[in-house]
Amino acid sequence: MATGAASGRVPHALPRRAALVLAALLAVLAVMILSGIRYGLLLAVGLGFGLVLEGLRFGFAGPWRAMILRREPSGLFAQLIAIGLVAIVALPLIAARGGELVAAQSPIGWAMVGGAFVFGIAMQVVLGCGSGTLVNAGSGNPIAALALPAFAIGSFAGAWHLFWWTDLGSLPPLGVTGWNGVLVTLAGLAAVAALLHRIAARGRRALERRHLVAAVVVAALALANLIVAGQPWGVVYGLGLWAAKGATALGADLSGSPFWAARESVERIGASLLTDVTSLTNIGIVLGAFVVASWRNGGLSARIPTLPVRAWIATAGAGLLLGYSSRLAFGCNVGAFFSGISTGSLHGWVWFAAAFAGSVLGIRMRPALGLEARS
Repeated sequence: MATGAASGRVPHALPRRAALVLAALLAVLAVMILSGIRYGLLLAVGLGFGLVLEGLRFGFAGPWRAMILRREPSGLFAQLIAIGLVAIVALPLIAARGGELVAAQSPIGWAMVGGAFVFGIAMQVVLGCGSGTLVNAGSGNPIAALALPAFAIGSFAGAWHLFWWTDLGSLPPLGVTGWNGVLVTLAGLAAVAALLHRIAARGRRALERRHLVAAVVVAALALANLIVAGQPWGVVYGLGLWAAKGATALGADLSGSPFWAARESVERIGASLLTDVTSLTNIGIVLGAFVVASWRNGGLSARIPTLPVRAWIATAGAGLLLGYSSRLAFGCNVGAFFSGISTGSLHGWVWFAAAFAGSVLGIRMRPALGLEARS
């Protein structure tokens, strides 16, 4: 009976799953036809990110929460491994092809540190960073569905005010390059891993196999993004661009913003989203997560949770802060922490420390905001 029931369910799911795969392939093909092979490949890379992040439950906010609350370092170990794998290839490659590939180098300043700290708080309030919010929205999570548009608006506003904040004071971009940079970066990652291992709970210090697999795949996709796009994997700019396009379509005048009035920004606002490298990978992440969630039994997680009004207000506010603060911090967990460290930028390390400290506070705030029961 069990075999018959199972065999009855599988054929029923096959047409739906085949349609999902076909739709994803057709989306990549359509972008290739409309915008060119390069842009189709970037959508495919984004789809890959979405598939592995949702399929293997790999992310940033969750592992940080696991380490803070339960001293479980497996997810964080995987992040460090992925960063190290990318650094081994990316740093020498950027040094050899500096005219074609760029690193995620950004300055360290008051706005950057404060932005990263606030981002850490907001990330734990909504349980999603930049990529995590995209993944959760794609899989049908109602909290992320509210946070994502707020994130985009916040990123747009943060970019509008960016130069006012950076004028408060900052250092020039600092970093390491080439094989020396690889050694320095790996040494730093090893030191963090050793610290995590030391403070981890006994019996919870092992690296889970799914986390290791996800780390290798994410690293490969990040390198593919670097080679195809010519720049490291990022999230925040694309979301702000979506809001800027929306504001322009509604008749807003962006000439008062030094950031959005800059020639490059004006050109990107006027161009198709299918030619913006960050937007394409963002769209791919959402689609990839949608495919995985729809593939599973039960489909999308569309049930709206029963939460107090203050929790929904907190979600919208945290979404705005995610976008605003990540713009001031020159990226989120992806653009600043992951891509920053893996391409040799010192600001990635500072971002990590500030955002992790903010995460501790954000976790403590969740019960008061009505997002979970008090322990």
